[in-house]
Amino acid sequence: MNAEIITIGDEILIGQIVDTNSQWISKELNKIGVSVYQITSIQDDKQHILNALKEAENRVDVVIITGGLGPTKDDITKKTIAEYFKDEEIVEYPEVIVNIKRLFEKINHPFNEVQKYQAQLPSKATLLMNNLGTAPGMWFNENNTVFVSLPGVPYEMRGLMSDEVLPRLQEQFDLPYILHKTILTYGQGESVIAERIEGFETNLPHNIKLAYLPSFGKVRLRLSAKGDNLDNLKKSLDKQVKSLSSLVSDIIVGYDEEGAIENQVGKVLASKGLTICTAESMTGGKIASTLVSVPGSSSYFKGGFIVYTATLKEQLLDVPMSLIEKYTVVSKEVAEVMAINARKKVNTDFAISITGNAGPTTDHNNKDVGLVYIGIADENGVEVHEFNFGQPREKVINKTVNKALELILRKNIKN
Repeated sequence: MNAEIITIGDEILIGQIVDTNSQWISKELNKIGVSVYQITSIQDDKQHILNALKEAENRVDVVIITGGLGPTKDDITKKTIAEYFKDEEIVEYPEVIVNIKRLFEKINHPFNEVQKYQAQLPSKATLLMNNLGTAPGMWFNENNTVFVSLPGVPYEMRGLMSDEVLPRLQEQFDLPYILHKTILTYGQGESVIAERIEGFETNLPHNIKLAYLPSFGKVRLRLSAKGDNLDNLKKSLDKQVKSLSSLVSDIIVGYDEEGAIENQVGKVLASKGLTICTAESMTGGKIASTLVSVPGSSSYFKGGFIVYTATLKEQLLDVPMSLIEKYTVVSKEVAEVMAINARKKVNTDFAISITGNAGPTTDHNNKDVGLVYIGIADENGVEVHEFNFGQPREKVINKTVNKALELILRKNIKN
């Protein structure tokens, strides 16, 4: 069973907001066995909406529409959908007005007569009560296709999807099972991995597909299985995951259900009672920010230094200016001192240090853009790893963050 998501709003097309709704809806539909065939973003324009609805109806079984359900003149979704279904009869739902008044009373907001428009729906629509906002959702079942119109406000949309849409789809349709398992790998590129597992991929069962998801020094290998028997599907998928894992065991750092690499670093450090700190130059605190994004990180992350200039490296981490002048700030020698002294000052088991050239300029040194030094200090001393992550700047910084976390994870796994 296939679905299409249509997001309506100029604010998405001009880049004013990011379309997080489609991502969330896709995940939730996939969980119940509905495959998203296409995601379409269009303007708040009647003809564009009409065209999108017609094209979607010819492609899929379910159409999920978000946005354009406000009471103002620029929100035209409801009127346009009514026109599409040639539905001229309007029904007013008193319970929607009661709901709006209840919401407004909570925030001491006066009820405006224009809000009554929110309670008026095309007669062919089934009301989906929105308990979190003023715009109700609408469900249409026309021409063997389900059309669902939802508000664009993310938390309102999620409430309606969870409480109304997903249960109705599961009740109305006999849906297959869709399972995913993702292996997280670090250290080798997509093409290298593809060559290593070519035979495995060729011999996959017809109902299991492999996808490569590369990003900044890491590649996620996702196996997706679809079928009608859940137990058999799980066994088949587990068998393929085990086989694939054995082929890339040297670069695996975990599985998607275990969370991102920062979660895994946190779990290992916490389980061993170890602590860590950071000393960052080029990455500007991004490694520290990534580590503390994990709930409970205060048990192992003790702090960090952002020493973006040579002066701060000297003042905060006691990096001798003579060392900087001799080797430049982008050097193995500076990375060593940064890691060693950060660990001493914060009194942690580990310290990560970063110095490098993210670009586009080299900041008064003769080192290449993309050159990065990552230092890892512990009770046994310090090791420094040299990399050249090329260009552009965003790529260099993100690859550095991922590589630093990979190094600390592998070091702790080995220990």
